[in-house]
Amino acid sequence: MSDAAATPDLIVESRGPVTVLSVNRPERLNALDQSVLQQIRCVVDVFGGDPGQGALVITGVGAQSFVAGADIAELAALGPDEAQGYSRSGQAVMNRIEDSPKPVIAAINGFALGGGLELALACHLRLAAENAVLGLPELGLGTIPGYGGTQRLPRLIGYGRALELILTGRRLGADEALALGLVTRVVPQPALLAEAEALARAILRNGPLAVAAALAVLRGGARAPLEVGLRMESESFGRLSGTKDMQEGLRAFLEKRPADFSGR
Repeated sequence: MSDAAATPDLIVESRGPVTVLSVNRPERLNALDQSVLQQIRCVVDVFGGDPGQGALVITGVGAQSFVAGADIAELAALGPDEAQGYSRSGQAVMNRIEDSPKPVIAAINGFALGGGLELALACHLRLAAENAVLGLPELGLGTIPGYGGTQRLPRLIGYGRALELILTGRRLGADEALALGLVTRVVPQPALLAEAEALARAILRNGPLAVAAALAVLRGGARAPLEVGLRMESESFGRLSGTKDMQEGLRAFLEKRPADFSGR
């Protein structure tokens, strides 16, 4: 991925086939404003179109904060119509991340509050440092989560638990987030980025067409009745059976060697 994708508030690095996007506003605990959100969207788009990049890791600069939330000063200036547009704009960025055909991993290195947790929820997988703190405190500001938190959190951890967390605004430590299934792994802070990259590389050892298909079927099936999800699964299974990647994967298994996938 070209360094040209980097922006004033983001650091973007290519580490082999893994792109690392770091929100770089430590003086504001990496808070999101509309400019930063659109910068993230641009990076996600460039990453998605780069055939040399297979996975994206999103994190924050520093050991204190992943993304501490939205920019409160920016929110305070909005009227009702502007606020609705603000929400829809942020949702569009989160949707772009969730709909990526390549895996996106959140490496939560500290505070992930409000819009920061919503950013992590849009990622396919979430790893947390031991010092991570997660929560949706918007009701304490007289509003509600606006970037998809009211919809993605209950789909991930269940309606009742999500309802309690949103209504109280209670903050979670990393271990409780792990127990709830909000994150998949908790690691020491210094090892977080390396663990996220290792997870990305483990995924990338698989066939890229199969990875994209699994993401699409899992995402679509989570939004649909069981019978619809099963139909999506069988249709995707059928399409993959006609690919060179599946033929290579089966041959490699029978020949007891690593598969050499081509994405075709």
